[in-house]
Formats: sequence, C-alpha cells, structure tokens
Amino acid sequence: MQSRACVLAILATGVMAGPASAYTAYVSNEKDNTMTVVDTATMQVVKTVDVGQRPRGITISHDGKFIYLCASDDNTIQIIDTTTLQVVGTLPSGDDPELFVLSPDGKALYVANENDNLVTAIDLDSKQVTSEIPVGVEPEGMAVSPDGKTLVNTSETTSMAHFIDTESHEVTDNVLVDTRPRFAAFKPDGSQVWVSAEIGGTVSVIDNAKRQVVKRIKFAIPGLRAETIQPVGVAISADGKKAYIALGPANHVAVINTETYEVEKYILVGQRVWHLDFTPDQKTLITTNGNSNDITFIDTATEEPVQSVTVGQQPWGVVISPK
Repeated sequence: MQSRACVLAILATGVMAGPASAYTAYVSNEKDNTMTVVDTATMQVVKTVDVGQRPRGITISHDGKFIYLCASDDNTIQIIDTTTLQVVGTLPSGDDPELFVLSPDGKALYVANENDNLVTAIDLDSKQVTSEIPVGVEPEGMAVSPDGKTLVNTSETTSMAHFIDTESHEVTDNVLVDTRPRFAAFKPDGSQVWVSAEIGGTVSVIDNAKRQVVKRIKFAIPGLRAETIQPVGVAISADGKKAYIALGPANHVAVINTETYEVEKYILVGQRVWHLDFTPDQKTLITTNGNSNDITFIDTATEEPVQSVTVGQQPWGVVISPK
C-alpha cells in the first residue's frame, strides 16, 4: 500500500497525465455555504459561488443547464443556472433535505428528508410536491433504477434499504442492511443495489429482483483501525465492472471487482473522503475530502491519484457536467 508521503511526492511532480476531456465539476462545501466550480481539464478552481446554508446533496439536470443543490439548513433545494451561476429558483423539499436523485427521464426529483422520515417526490415542470412517502428513521441515501421504476432510500437509524415503486409511491420491500446506511447506487443494468453502511463498515449488495442481500463486503487497510473505515459514497463504473467506495476517515477509496466482490485496491486520497463522481468519459473519478478541504482527481486507468485541488470548507458532494 502506498504511504501518504509517497502519494504527495507523486502529486508534487506535476507530470502525471490529467483528464483528457474538459468537463465542469461542482462541489458543495458544507461548512462555508459555497459551491466551488472546477475545470476538470486544468484541474483548477474557476469560481466560488455563495449558496444556501449547509449545502450537501448536489446533482445536475440531464441537459447540464441547471444544478440542484440541497440547502439543508434552509429547508429548500436551490436551482442554479450553470451559465450564469446564479440561483434562479427553489424547490419545496421538506425538512432538512440531505440527498436526492434525479429520475432517468429528468422529470422528477426524489429527496430524502432526514428530520421528517420522509422521501419527497417533486415534479420539476410544475415545481410541486407530488408525494411524501413515509420511510425509516433518518433517511439519507437515494438511488433510482435505470428504468426509472424503482426508487431506493436508506434510513440510517432503521438500518434498512426501502424499495419504492415510482408509479404508486408505495414502499414495496424493506431490506435490512448494516448499521447506519449512508448511500445507495444501482448497477447500470439495474440488477443490484449497493448500499454503504458507515458504522457497520460494510457494503451490502442487494439483488434487485429478489430484494435480498447476496453479499456483504468488508474492508481492511493495513495500519488502520477497523472503526476508522466508514463507507459512505458509492460510484459504479458505466460498464458495471468496478465499484468505488469512499471510506470516510480512512482517507481511502476502495476499488471492488463487482463480479468477484474482491477489493482490488485501496487508493489514498484526502482526509474524510465523503462522495465521488465520474467524468462522463469515465476516465476520471473525483472525490470530496471533507477534513482536508480539497478534492482528489483519480485516473481510473491507473487507479492512482493525479492531483488534489483545494476548494471550500468541508466539501461534501460533487457532480460533473454531462458534456
């Protein structure tokens, strides 16, 4: 395993190849109420934008025109124009929105309301709430199947993944996972849902057809105590072959073979790695590192860190423009 000093030495050389294509990354900074805009080709900050209080969940419309941002302490979702970087509207989100997911057709936004124990469904054309769905205690993680038919919410205190029919807005199945599930992600073919558990220190792989856990993946990093390994963000490659798991205060991203469920590598990044997102060409993975106030660019071909870039205070979420 690479030492921290070794990685810093590599990053300091400045000779490693950067991302080949130019996209824009948007990072929510939880502590200083800002959003950092980063050019992925130059790996430099373009602009810092003031947003609402305690920004966390962040996503982008499929056409790349609007950012949706959870201003958690303002109990609202801000709509930000990606051309002007101005807030152009808000969405009714319910109390304490933390994470959300955009439907595949781009027409609905599904929001986890942590304090209300609800999932709120919002119609983006009318900007109206269409449904409030009761779930477990402290809902957070949100995922939607590629066909748009199934929504998954994870509830931290209940330690469950709730499967919701997007047509009826009814909970159809409840699957017990490990302690304090934080994030969920479908494989691109919709066959499985991967759910991270921060306190349990595992990732549960759920068969979407059977609604059963088929594998529970554990992590072990030499030199680190087990309690420091706290899985949070999950990103699965477009070909479905690899899953990348942000391991929180362990300061590493785990690379997992999705066929064998084996951890193939641990990538050392910044402190308290929280969430992560791919560039559309899948060549680069960007992580948010909350305690070192930076993001790390990872080359997915070599599975090595390329560069870290300072952003705002306690970066939480990241989303990358679709083009």
